[in-house]
Amino acid sequence: MNGPMPADDMATDVVSCTRSGARLRVVVGCGPVGLRMAHELCARDPSCRVVVYGDELHAPYNRVKLSSWLAGEIGYDALSTEVVLPPPELCELRLGRRIVAIDRAARTVTDSTGAEQSYDRLVLATGSRPRVPDTPGMKLPGVFTFRDFGDAQSLFARQVRSRHTVVLGGGLLGIETARAMRRLNTDVTLIDHAEVLMSRQLDAAAAGVLRQHVERAGIRVKLNDPVMEICGDSRVSGVRLLGGERIDCDTVVLATGIVPHIELARSAGIAVGRGIRVDDALRTSDPNVFAVGECAEHRGIVYGLVAPGYEQAAVAAHVIAGGDARYTGSVSTTRLKVLGIPVMSVGTVAADPRDFSRQVRYRAGDGNSARTLVTRRGRLVGALGVGPWPQARRVQEAVGAQRRIWPWQLWRFRRDGHLWSDDGADSVLNWPPVAVVCNCTGVTRGQLDRAVAGGCRSVGELAACTGASTVCGSCKPQLAELLGGSAALEPERDARVLWGGGFVALILALLVWLPLDVPYPDTAQLTVHWDRLWRDSFYKQVSGFTLLGMAVVLAVLGLRKRLPVLRRLGDYSIWRAIHIVFGVAVLVALVVHSGGRMGSNLNLWLSMSMAGAAVAGTLASMGIARSHERAHPLRAWRRLATWAHILLLWPLPVLLGFHILTSYWY
Repeated sequence: MNGPMPADDMATDVVSCTRSGARLRVVVGCGPVGLRMAHELCARDPSCRVVVYGDELHAPYNRVKLSSWLAGEIGYDALSTEVVLPPPELCELRLGRRIVAIDRAARTVTDSTGAEQSYDRLVLATGSRPRVPDTPGMKLPGVFTFRDFGDAQSLFARQVRSRHTVVLGGGLLGIETARAMRRLNTDVTLIDHAEVLMSRQLDAAAAGVLRQHVERAGIRVKLNDPVMEICGDSRVSGVRLLGGERIDCDTVVLATGIVPHIELARSAGIAVGRGIRVDDALRTSDPNVFAVGECAEHRGIVYGLVAPGYEQAAVAAHVIAGGDARYTGSVSTTRLKVLGIPVMSVGTVAADPRDFSRQVRYRAGDGNSARTLVTRRGRLVGALGVGPWPQARRVQEAVGAQRRIWPWQLWRFRRDGHLWSDDGADSVLNWPPVAVVCNCTGVTRGQLDRAVAGGCRSVGELAACTGASTVCGSCKPQLAELLGGSAALEPERDARVLWGGGFVALILALLVWLPLDVPYPDTAQLTVHWDRLWRDSFYKQVSGFTLLGMAVVLAVLGLRKRLPVLRRLGDYSIWRAIHIVFGVAVLVALVVHSGGRMGSNLNLWLSMSMAGAAVAGTLASMGIARSHERAHPLRAWRRLATWAHILLLWPLPVLLGFHILTSYWY
């Protein structure tokens, strides 16, 4: 078993910044948020001196991957090598030295060795500890917590001897712990007092799908029946549930939540509640002391996730450096793989009729994935899902921005689980700069763009520069796509047809809109009587039914993208080219049938609908033809034109039906 790197072995990697007169920034906590805080401080004020204290003796590691290490999937090197340390010339790491006291008047901290350190600004990133329920038997040998590397080492050793392990807690950590303890085919039972797994992040439908995956992994699940007692005399022999059932076991692992570390702040007279209370600048009740991460309570909320801690660190560092940033809260987001199954929960996950919110659900036909959206007054305020969800990152960004969701998008979601059409709009190249690409580290598209502009040319370089993909790695395809996006894009295969056909169709559609109004002849001395096209009922019916037939063909071509059976028939670009050619033919037939006259009443509405749909469709096709030119204006209007085209087509069947009925009736 690989072990952690002792603090003494890191001496050559750490350079003490002893410059006289440097501003002293002390960070208490060497977890992911504490390290991010140190990075932010060094980046914003390279003239300052940063000292970071950590309780643990070994080098910082990736806590998110502890369950993977416990499961034997990775070695310790994978835990530690992906952690980027602050610049050693600007920051000193003091590991294995717990801070035991804060003297606010003297602006000093005292560590476990008795040494004092002065500070100009102090940042508390003390994190949290496992919550241990007040249940009889909790102190028996065989009861473990799972929070840090020391806990993981204890469980690693325990795996060999355990025959039946009970994991208390049906949240993300509990499920991952249960998976890890199955490494040696140990019997594992997962118990939670809630009615569903991950009850704070998932609804019943999504949690039901997750439970199926958990049970397929060989883990027994007991829900809505909490443990009332851990049985045993000298060590654990079983657990007794509220319903009276006893489950024999030799090991109990607690994954029952966290409790913020507030004791240090409280002993120093700093205001605390559930966490260390902070304002929008992340200041505590002492203006020289800040708090970030799992120990901080902002506006009554303690975030138990890493991403909000990163956001808080950025704001606090900016304020400490003299800026005027404000932290207004974070959208709670969970987006990781549980048992190898993607699980996402962002924003509001439960609808409340009192604030006009509602849920819209989709469940795959095979039962292996489920998705739910939460909307409030037409805007997306929450989303959750279990199973593959190609548009998950864009949904996450839409929730964060509370973007408006239209009825036809919800209709599509109920039908196939997608909010947006699959025309490439979900590409990371089309995401806004504020969209989060790496949820684990909070890296946005804008940060990645700056890294690429700064010279990063590979996924590894982007990871080293920004930290993206260094946790779960699920965003590596987006990083690769973003790097590829810096090269020139190839035009669509049917770009020439789309552009040329769209241009011709646009001219014809505008002629209908003008209108063209071809005049009737004022003499009978004509070789060709073109007016028969509109005066003779036979010719009028021929042109009319020709127009109707081509419109039906167009409708069938439009179904190519919607029906799975038709998707297998030929290349999509060929169907799209045929669609634009038939669109031009329909406009020609419309001009022939109407003589360029818009008509009045019903006929006017019919002509306007057809001409409007044609204009929108041609703009969309021309936008597709120029999609490889990022600066082309039609590229930006492509999506709006596509939706306008679809909306203007909806009333056509009804209008055509009334037109045909009135023509024959009268």
